[in-house]
Amino acid sequence: MDDRNRDEATGPTVPPPQPRGLAPALERNIEALMVRRREEEKSATLQERVADRITAFTGSMLSVYLHIAVFGFWILANLGLLPIEAWDPSLVILAMMASVEAIFLSTFVLISQNRMDATARKRAELDLQTNLLAEHEITKLMELVSAIAQHLDVRTGADSEVHELKQDVAPEAVLDRIEQAEPEGD
Repeated sequence: MDDRNRDEATGPTVPPPQPRGLAPALERNIEALMVRRREEEKSATLQERVADRITAFTGSMLSVYLHIAVFGFWILANLGLLPIEAWDPSLVILAMMASVEAIFLSTFVLISQNRMDATARKRAELDLQTNLLAEHEITKLMELVSAIAQHLDVRTGADSEVHELKQDVAPEAVLDRIEQAEPEGD
């Protein structure tokens, strides 16, 4: 099959459309979030930064390979499979070192998770505030559109729901209702 027939069989190829860019408000929001993230990273204490770096390294494949190499060498040497003298034939020292390492690593992971949890809580609060503001703004828009529709004597199938949609939502009441609906023990 020549090139012309192949093109006709598969159709013309078209490069993917180029992105048009992001809206200025979205660009501004992304930049604000990146600035905030950099500020949070700068404000971390030395201990938090050390814990984050240790956690990042121990969660990497390089750490896995390093452990395989060290533990593998240790085990092979102490089982007499390498031409060197065994220093831990019962592997008790290796087990103790692995246990101590696990204690410290779990502590570092918890420190990093606590920081991430605090950041996640802040972001969740921001999301909630943004959602509450958006809901309030939408409610006000519903009132405005409803008033315009009433003034123009426009009727729709949604008229029966408009009264309810024009009511502000009380977040406390929603939370109370959610808590009441949760089964005991949660």
